[in-house]
Amino acid sequence: MLLAKTVDGEEVVQEVGKLTQYLSDKIPNLIDFVLSVLLALLVFAIGAKLIGWLRKIVRRSLQRSGVDKGVEQFVDSVLKVVLYALLLFSIGKNFGLDTTSVAAVLASGGVAIGLALQGSLSNFAGGVLILLLKPFVVGDYIIEDTNKCEGTVKEIQIFYTKLVTVDNKTVVIPNGTLANSSLTNLTAQEKRKLDLRVDIAYDADLKKAKEVIETLLREEADILQEEEIRIFVDSLGNSSVVLGVRAWVKTEDYWNVRWRVLENIKLTLDENGIEIPFQQVTVHMEK
Repeated sequence: MLLAKTVDGEEVVQEVGKLTQYLSDKIPNLIDFVLSVLLALLVFAIGAKLIGWLRKIVRRSLQRSGVDKGVEQFVDSVLKVVLYALLLFSIGKNFGLDTTSVAAVLASGGVAIGLALQGSLSNFAGGVLILLLKPFVVGDYIIEDTNKCEGTVKEIQIFYTKLVTVDNKTVVIPNGTLANSSLTNLTAQEKRKLDLRVDIAYDADLKKAKEVIETLLREEADILQEEEIRIFVDSLGNSSVVLGVRAWVKTEDYWNVRWRVLENIKLTLDENGIEIPFQQVTVHMEK
């Protein structure tokens, strides 16, 4: 019995000795690993600060040179991606990453990567085309005709373009979609035609109605008086005579002028006893 206890005690001592020796061997490696991780994080933090500083310098240089805002945003996006990729690659190389093996893996998987990134590459190419051909710039109000997305262009980034709608929603559209589909740019021109339709009753004084509306347009300060102003019979409807009203305004004034003119037309026609009729149907009964 005493011999068995002695043997067990020796085994415990041996196991403790092995554990102690294992920890003694591994602790330096563990300390080196922790220090390497901390150093890598420190290098990354310093690199991120430098990247931010460099991007700021490039943005200011582009602003001073007077380039388009979309070009500035696009260049900034590309610069950010490239610099961070170089930073991560440099950190990996300096901390033992076998860059030759990584390059071999990337080369052998190039086709698969290309297929996987086909959509992203298409969006990147679309962004380049947008900046070169300039179908729109930052600040333009556009309508993407395929999906009927519309809004003011806020940012043209490396893969996507951001629009802000009139109710302050952000719409993100891939650049490839914008480059490969038709779109309407509502603010590309300095002036825009105001095209309205006004219904009057059949028994109303047609000439008087046209004179009243023309006078109103002539007195409207934001109507471009040097451009043509036309009031004409557009069609003969089921319940009314439809007058067409055309004039020109500055693009930035379009909506405010449209709303104001429509309201003033209604009030002025009422003051002159010219009826804007409800839609109605006349029924004849045969005896």
